Amino acid sequence: MRLRCGLLGLAVVALCAIASAETIDVSDSHGGLVGEYDARWAGLAARGVHVRIVGPCQSACTVLLGHIPRENICVTPRASFGFHQAKFAASTATLWAAYNSDIKAWIDAHGGLQKDFVWMRAPDIYRFFKKC
Repeated sequence: MRLRCGLLGLAVVALCAIASAETIDVSDSHGGLVGEYDARWAGLAARGVHVRIVGPCQSACTVLLGHIPRENICVTPRASFGFHQAKFAASTATLWAAYNSDIKAWIDAHGGLQKDFVWMRAPDIYRFFKKC
């Protein structure tokens, strides 16, 4: 009986931690310096945040995909990811490294990383992320 109570207590604590996880809304992020976004999302990921994409996440913002587990990301009907080459090759490499192989394949199928944005929106975005 004591073991059951102990396991039940751990389960309750785990559920409370999940229920109280911080949710970050991304609604109109036009990007910026890749290194700054990379550090910010690494810190937020260490805190176990969840991310709700409610609008555009473009450029450096997309580096969040390398830090936040996919199961902690949800998207709304207005969500979009804007992928493109960064100004510097090293920054582009950081972005590319952040994307899982299925996201890379989608980008490649839509012209690859280039100077202009490649936009992932509904319905494609729902193939990769759960709806909020």
